[in-house]
Amino acid sequence: MSKIIVQNTPITVLSVEEQDYISLTDMATAKEGDNRSADIIKNWLRNRYTIEFLGTWEVIHNPDFKVVEFDHFRMSAGLPSFVLSASEWIERTNAIGIIVKKGRYGGTYAHKDIAFEFGSAISVPFKLYLIEEFQRLKTEEQRLLGWSAKRELSKINYRIHTDAIKQNLVPAEVTPAQASIIYASEADVLNVAMFGVTAKQWREANPDLKGNIRDYATVNELICLSNMENLNAVFIEQGMTQGERLVKLNQIAIHQMSVLESGDNDRKLLK
Repeated sequence: MSKIIVQNTPITVLSVEEQDYISLTDMATAKEGDNRSADIIKNWLRNRYTIEFLGTWEVIHNPDFKVVEFDHFRMSAGLPSFVLSASEWIERTNAIGIIVKKGRYGGTYAHKDIAFEFGSAISVPFKLYLIEEFQRLKTEEQRLLGWSAKRELSKINYRIHTDAIKQNLVPAEVTPAQASIIYASEADVLNVAMFGVTAKQWREANPDLKGNIRDYATVNELICLSNMENLNAVFIEQGMTQGERLVKLNQIAIHQMSVLESGDNDRKLLK
């Protein structure tokens, strides 16, 4: 569940089977307030064009859509006596483009394609701001997804790194405390090569921040760190000293970051 703010109104966005559904109830509230939001949706569903739009969307996306029931609604839409609720539309046609939820975050929701169309019933400016805010939300989600994926990759490669340390640098008879010092020392080889500071130096320089230095790394830095963990594991197995590895890894970090940052700039120019 996410929230976007459209013209000072919070709009709920839900993920349903990997599809985005936007609250029509929240959108209707922006026009008439909480007391009349249900009426706004019902009046919109009475419109013949709305029924045509909903039915066409379902035919395209829903193989189980009941077209015969849709034809019945289409013929009746627009008549003074025609009344249709979201629940009835769903029950009679087996529609999936609109859903009704109860309880917390309850209300009427619609697939983003349909919600954008409903935005026109609120106002043209509202619809345009809705689309803009939704796109901003998706861009931010993709950015966070990319960061998380790279962070997880870094964690996986960290296991390869620590295994090389265990097999080659940790003596057979040491206490857990002594072993942890060795692991921390090797982690700092990567920190110094990448960021120019040890974990302790970073914490002392940033006492108000939670987590560690890698939690605040950019995606490009995490990619580079992931590569360096693999390379350091290889260097350890080759018997290189810590000092030699630090110099080599720093050179690799500088080169890889220049390549990654250059690639980002190239993509910005293409856009």
